[in-house]
Order: sequence, then C-alpha cells, then structure tokens
Amino acid sequence: MHILHIISSPRKGASASIQLGNGIVEKLQAAHPGSTVRVHDLATQPFPQLEEAKLQSFFTPAESRTPEQHAAAQHSDDAIAEIQAADVLVIGAPLYNFGIPSTLKAWVDHIARAGITFQYVDGAPQGLITGKKVYVAMSSGGIYSEGPAAGYDFVAPYLTGVLGFLGMTDVTVVRAEGTA
Repeated sequence: MHILHIISSPRKGASASIQLGNGIVEKLQAAHPGSTVRVHDLATQPFPQLEEAKLQSFFTPAESRTPEQHAAAQHSDDAIAEIQAADVLVIGAPLYNFGIPSTLKAWVDHIARAGITFQYVDGAPQGLITGKKVYVAMSSGGIYSEGPAAGYDFVAPYLTGVLGFLGMTDVTVVRAEGTA
C-alpha cells in the first residue's frame, strides 16, 4: 500500500492535525506492513497561487505546451502524479478561520484540473481519480462537529465535496476538537 500524507499546518509538533494524521498513518502501516509513505508538507513546500501562466498551461495540451508552460504546470502535474500513485491519502486539515489553510487550498487548486482529474459528461461532472481511500485529519480549537458552531465548519464539507467531485468519494473525517 502506498500512503500519501499531506500536511498543511505550519505548527509542527504543536499541531493537532499533524499528530492526528501521523496517528492515522501509523495505524495504516501497522495494519499493512511494508506500506510506503510519501509526506508532502505544504508548510515547508507550498504550492504557488494560481496566476495566468499556470492557468494557461493547464488549458494547453501537454504536447502543445511551450517550455515555460511545462514549467508552469510542473507543481500541478507532480501533485496529481503523487495522488495517482497513492492508494490512501491522509490529509491534515486544521480549521483556520472556519476554513482550510491557504496552503491546502493552493494544493487543491493544483489538483483540480479539467480533463485530468475531472471531466463533464453530458453536462454532469465525473471525477477521474477513483479507487482511493482518503482520511481527513481535521483539528479545531472549538467543537464544530455539532452544537452551535457546527454551521461554521467549512473544512469537512469543503474537502469531502471537492475530493468527491474529483472522484475520491471514500472519505473519512477524523476530528481532534476542542483543543483550545
């Protein structure tokens, strides 16, 4: 089994989402000896924000790209290749200001590619990344899974929605809540 562990918190050892994600990875490795783990720490290896050159490269077929467009698409191509090579994804997602960290959003922007990770068939979206198990290791200072703050959780609904759109529908959200 190949595990891709995406870390998005810059808090290192103080991060509940990193600790939770590491725990999930350890349990997976114990259940599947010999598993490999690829860690991509978005806090130390962030994806650039999308800008015109990147978007142009995404909409240009690979065989027609200029050398500059190939370079502009490289982060995205590499991220998609990491996902395609993985059997399981563990995505660390702290709740910051009710949403995901900007580093994680930039990663999502790079993996959501028309014709590569999703397509439209008869006007309906179809995800092209299938057969993956995803664990979202979500942390929050307050309680957002239920109660009066539940409506402010834009992490779990966003990630399950966008990952499902891309074809990754087997998503389990594991929470570390009330950490503040």
